Amino acid sequence: MSSRVFRFRSLMIHWLIFCVILLEASRAEAQKLQGKSSHTQSERTKLGVDVLEQENFAPLRGKRVGLITNQTGVDSEGRRTIDVLALAEGVKLVALFSPEHGISGKEDANVVNAKDPTTGLPIYSLYGETRRPTDAMLKGIDTLVFDVQDAGVRFYTFITTMAYCMEEAAKHHIEFVVLDRPNPLGGEVIEGPMLGRDRLSFTGYFPMPVRYGMTIGELAKMFNAENKINADLHVFAMQGWHRGDTYDRTGLKWIPPSPNLRTLNAAFLYPGIEILQSAGVSVGRGTDTPFELFGGPWIEAAELAAELNRRAVPGVRFQATLFTPDNGLYKGQCCQGVSLIITNRAELNSMRMGLEIAAALHRLYPQQFHLEKIIDLLGSQATLDRLERGDDPARIIAGWSDDLEKFRAMRAKYLLLLYH
Repeated sequence: MSSRVFRFRSLMIHWLIFCVILLEASRAEAQKLQGKSSHTQSERTKLGVDVLEQENFAPLRGKRVGLITNQTGVDSEGRRTIDVLALAEGVKLVALFSPEHGISGKEDANVVNAKDPTTGLPIYSLYGETRRPTDAMLKGIDTLVFDVQDAGVRFYTFITTMAYCMEEAAKHHIEFVVLDRPNPLGGEVIEGPMLGRDRLSFTGYFPMPVRYGMTIGELAKMFNAENKINADLHVFAMQGWHRGDTYDRTGLKWIPPSPNLRTLNAAFLYPGIEILQSAGVSVGRGTDTPFELFGGPWIEAAELAAELNRRAVPGVRFQATLFTPDNGLYKGQCCQGVSLIITNRAELNSMRMGLEIAAALHRLYPQQFHLEKIIDLLGSQATLDRLERGDDPARIIAGWSDDLEKFRAMRAKYLLLLYH
């Protein structure tokens, strides 16, 4: 072999080794930033509905069942809980109930009653003429089953719908069953100010932080005890889910719980971004990436992006952008704004990010950005007062610590040991 050929082959071998190292490093970095799951099918989280199937529906046999669900209500094989219960031996599924966005999760307005085309069952809307099941809707029902994926955020209305249904079930002496699902943001991190008791509403059922780090089943236990609902509550816990697992570590397919919450990254950004819309900012509804950008016709994108990057908010970078929403706020208007790029999900505090953005908008555009209106979802007058005074958002967040520790202690009573 000539020395030239030998050198060429050596060079190629070194180049291939370099490429393999670079590829593995890239994979590791992607896993760090995005929290990619390494679950195999055998390791996939078993949902509450899967556990109910494993038990051959024994707790529901001989009962007339009403199911509160939507497009997220599927088992780990992708079968609708509606169909699973409709075909279950000994179970009589008699009615369906849908939360905000309807049974298919596609509506962005009030939802009317309908009929399920597959089963022929009535679908009663709980986001239309009523937000609670009525006496007539509940007539003849022995057990209400709740199977809906929530967003892990205080002002996401599915958890209020669950609580209202629990209250009505208790009044009518109807058993209430929750088929548990993962908190998509994980079950450890707690963020945001406590909701003031004077701010309770459909978007704020219970005094708790914006991110509460609990599953829907754990929330049901807490609501039932702390609000003295006293429903006959049963939670079917998941198997194989641990408190530190975000949704992409479950091995389950992500199903958008609402029309605009399309990606898990958007779900992590959502708590801090959604509070801004009521103050006059588009949060990306009507674009391809809702909650991953924001803006308005009155914003100077480069100026705002520079101001936000100067603040060095952990876990996120801000990039100037242009967009024109095709619905929602500023429909058809060219908006300047900022794209939100998560650089490290573990470091991201969405509520810190939201307060930094609110503070920057208030400083740069006080006439167009109506800071006082973020109270609707922020839910804390003390936090709003500090923002209006110009306090540093990092110091504001530090001021929540005592309240959050009290909540953490109360919350601990309702955490399912199976998830630790």
